Amino acid sequence: MKIFPKDKKALIEAAMGKTPCDVVIQNVNMVNVFTGEIYKANIGIYEGFIAHIQCDPDDLHRQENELVGKQYYDGFGKYIIPGLIDAHIHIESTMMTPKNFAKAVVPHGTTTVVTDPHEIANVCGIDGVMYMHESSKNLPMRQYLLAPSCVPAVPGKENGGAIFQDKEVKQLLELKRVIGLAEVMDYPGVIHNDQRMVDILDCVEKRNLFMQGHAPFVSGRELSAYLCAGPNSDHESRIGQEARDKMRVGMYVDARESSISKNVEDIVKNIQDFRYFNYLTLCTDDREAEDILSSGHMNDVVRKAIKCGMNPIDAIRSATLNVAKEIGINNLGAIAPGYVADLVILDSLEEMNPCAVFFEGKLVAENKELKVEIVNQVFELENKNTMFVEDITLEDFKIKAPIQEGKIKTRVIKYQELNFSTTDFVIEEIPVKNGYLDISHDINLKFVIIINRHKGHQTKGYGVVRNFGTHMGAVGSTVSHDCHNLTIVYDTPQNAYIVAKDLIELGGGINCAKDEKMIEHLPLSVGGLMSTKPCDVIAKEATKMKKALKDLGLTEIENPLLRIATLALPVIPNAKMSDLGMVDVLKQQIVDLFV
Repeated sequence: MKIFPKDKKALIEAAMGKTPCDVVIQNVNMVNVFTGEIYKANIGIYEGFIAHIQCDPDDLHRQENELVGKQYYDGFGKYIIPGLIDAHIHIESTMMTPKNFAKAVVPHGTTTVVTDPHEIANVCGIDGVMYMHESSKNLPMRQYLLAPSCVPAVPGKENGGAIFQDKEVKQLLELKRVIGLAEVMDYPGVIHNDQRMVDILDCVEKRNLFMQGHAPFVSGRELSAYLCAGPNSDHESRIGQEARDKMRVGMYVDARESSISKNVEDIVKNIQDFRYFNYLTLCTDDREAEDILSSGHMNDVVRKAIKCGMNPIDAIRSATLNVAKEIGINNLGAIAPGYVADLVILDSLEEMNPCAVFFEGKLVAENKELKVEIVNQVFELENKNTMFVEDITLEDFKIKAPIQEGKIKTRVIKYQELNFSTTDFVIEEIPVKNGYLDISHDINLKFVIIINRHKGHQTKGYGVVRNFGTHMGAVGSTVSHDCHNLTIVYDTPQNAYIVAKDLIELGGGINCAKDEKMIEHLPLSVGGLMSTKPCDVIAKEATKMKKALKDLGLTEIENPLLRIATLALPVIPNAKMSDLGMVDVLKQQIVDLFV
């Protein structure tokens, strides 16, 4: 796959010096991600592509006419690198629309992202993906989309707002900026030749397009089977050994530094003895507005990799050329003739703070400020209500037991650690009073309910969770991967009822209550996932929400906002929830609450 210039003949003329370049970037120290060198250069750009690079790294003193341009930009001896590429992201998880996301990340040097819109697809189906595609047009960055492969993540174990089969995937692959298949989360379905997954993978493979993987803790024969099926990347490697195993078999490891999962350090420190890093890429996956505002985007991930021991050029290559190779774009991610002129000028390779950002040869950001105007468009989906919850009562939040009094063996979801989303099932004896489960004796136990919020479903799943982190109150969210049903973790039915009614009225979001009073909420009216507000406003609202969550007890968790988001994700081991009940992830079975 290649990004083609409008007029290749004219580009060749500019390379030959017969036609002036549109822009000449002068006096820069160019980082060559092919060879690992840094040398002085002048770069000629014509109609968004690099026409010629004037340099003399070997001191040969070859005679050549100076580059002539209609405009000149002086780099003052600073470093110039390719525009940064995010190997895997869900823009919805930033809680920003594609337009506002671009405004936030372009000044940080991100010029391309590979986005999986399966969050909005699980809520709004094809219309959701179309919205992400259309609303990301004509931006000062490139937003490539992937066709969601798992809507819902695990069929039959949860109900979402849509179901994608190979028919829907084929339809989405026809869109201009859809370049392949999004993370294939149903790895059990893949390795056991589930017909739905076979058909979806087949329609992508026939088109010779990129297949993005998702294979947490998969190794040995299962990893071999997964690779034989077609997916060839993974952003779910959480420890160094996973990365080592996967890179050894030619799988791209998208080392992740999100707002909730921070895996770069362990991966980087454990692959330092490898000679080549061609199959290491970097990504953000889920990064919130507040983190982007305070720390940056892909520049922050590169910075982290460098601090963990990577050579700066290797880290930059992992966020540029390696990603382009991974997704199969042949002239992106490097500074070379015929390549797209996405460029970032930096004072320091270690600090990764952009002084200037060029997208397709145009200066789009300088000194952390956007230099181009983004037209404000309103899309129908942004005003669409996606909360279809039937009338609920206080009784809906009480868990009825099969006995009237005493204790009953109950299957409990237990978090392994406060800062990880992995969970296990444990069996506990929980008191029953007046026919209902009673957890008032233990502040580390909470009820959980998943209420389906999509049209055509009225299902509710009930469970009990240990070590969620809150000591009191109720936390609710419609950001609940991946079906994004209404998830509430609570101490009393009264608090849960207040949270549910508030989120239904808001059209979605995140909130919390205690002592039968609403404490704080973060409205996300676009699909229950995003806000039309800009990055700085969302960041302020998120900060207030985090403070409220910490007041409920989530003090040891680095990012309390997304603690609840992964409780209903039945592809992350080992015990999760859905609107159908408790899910044994490895067995892919709905299991009973009472043993």
